[in-house]
Amino acid sequence: MWKRFVKDFKRYFSYAVYSAKSDLKAEVASSYLNWLWWVLDPLMFMLVYSFIAVIIFRSRIQYFPCFIFVGLTLWDFFNKTSQGSVKLMRNNASTVSKVYLPKYFLVLSRIMVFGFKMVVSTSLTVVMMIVYRVPITWNILYIIPILMILGLLTFGFSCIIMHFGVFVDDLYNVIHILLRLIFYMSGIFYSIDGRLDEPYRTMLLSLNPMAMLIQAARQCLLYSTTPSRKLLAIWGVVSLLMAVAGVRIIYKYENSYVKVM
Repeated sequence: MWKRFVKDFKRYFSYAVYSAKSDLKAEVASSYLNWLWWVLDPLMFMLVYSFIAVIIFRSRIQYFPCFIFVGLTLWDFFNKTSQGSVKLMRNNASTVSKVYLPKYFLVLSRIMVFGFKMVVSTSLTVVMMIVYRVPITWNILYIIPILMILGLLTFGFSCIIMHFGVFVDDLYNVIHILLRLIFYMSGIFYSIDGRLDEPYRTMLLSLNPMAMLIQAARQCLLYSTTPSRKLLAIWGVVSLLMAVAGVRIIYKYENSYVKVM
């Protein structure tokens, strides 16, 4: 499988890039503000959550707007890619049925789209860190493995649910509810350390990869502390195994998709 994956990756990678660019252009083609929505969308969500947490619930978390922005940036990438992957095969049925394409490239294209938007949000995060005078240390380099694990996790999970989405029509509703649950359990607008005591805190961070990755990103970017290397290593291995499993499943059943759709 590995040789086939490498061969297909070299051959069809340009398609994924072209598809991602086309989707990004089509998304803003009929909008007056065009690409500015990629900036305004996360910015508006950050302002809403900041207002609710600071004004209504009187949160005292340090660098709170940056705290929210980091969480939303990582969550939006995972959430939108995963949720859109459930019906991704059916939405591209005309392409899949006429042209051979390793089906996981549909997921890879979506990852590129939302990855580009994540880069935009990350740029805004950097600007906000400068405005709020967040101290920078060498711990910031941990963001590199954090984003790599996030990408692997998202790719693997999306490939798996894309496969089952072809055969189970109700899977979209199940995934929607599951992602909503994960959202509230990932500490997007609150601090897990401040809300949960042991052993529940450790259990949540061990069982919910998004909670762990978001907390790790905040630790290295905002608070100059070292994330849990053990949890990063564990979820790095799990994410890699999920990605391998997703590609393997798609290769095994790719001839059945057209018949089902």
